Amino acid sequence: MDSTDTKPKWNRRKDARPAEIIEAALDIFAESGFAAARLGDVATRAGVVKGTLYRYFDTKEDLFRAVVQHAVSINLKNIELISTGFRGTLRELVPLILNGAAGRMGDSRVPALARLVIGESRTFPDLATIWHDNVVAQMLRLMTGIIAEAQQRGEVRPGDPALYAFSVLGPMVAGALFQEMFGLSSPYAPDLQALAKQHGDTVVRGMLVSVD
Repeated sequence: MDSTDTKPKWNRRKDARPAEIIEAALDIFAESGFAAARLGDVATRAGVVKGTLYRYFDTKEDLFRAVVQHAVSINLKNIELISTGFRGTLRELVPLILNGAAGRMGDSRVPALARLVIGESRTFPDLATIWHDNVVAQMLRLMTGIIAEAQQRGEVRPGDPALYAFSVLGPMVAGALFQEMFGLSSPYAPDLQALAKQHGDTVVRGMLVSVD
């Protein structure tokens, strides 16, 4: 193990502090919600004094924005990495994207953050804007571009690629939110990997010009 791992947080390099604060805030927001989350609790969880937070984040909304960007960055980067330079067909690409997303959603706090936004965005409208700009718009932008390119290759039927993107991503989001809200004890709780496989095959077949 690297020796820096054993140092107290207050002795670590200053450039490591924002990441530690964001990780702590992710846990606090997911556990308490936005309104009830206290910056003092975030500071305690991160092992810093409260004043340190304001060196990096002016408001709680700024901290939440950083948390959202951090939480979804892996999924966004994964879609970009898979799709960039991919030489296969859309029928091969969509299951790769959905399977990867299913695995990460089950192990991340993204669904908890989504539930937070749904529950508190009426009181805090900025939360919805942050979520839209950093999650919804980015995911739909990437998927819309992928489908538009497949249309140009003659693989996908005519139609609005943005609406096709909704069709591809929507059920996965719904499945993750179902698990987050009702838990795995519900007999209707979907297995996200199984949902990705079945839905991916079904939706792509409906989009393709021809199915072998």
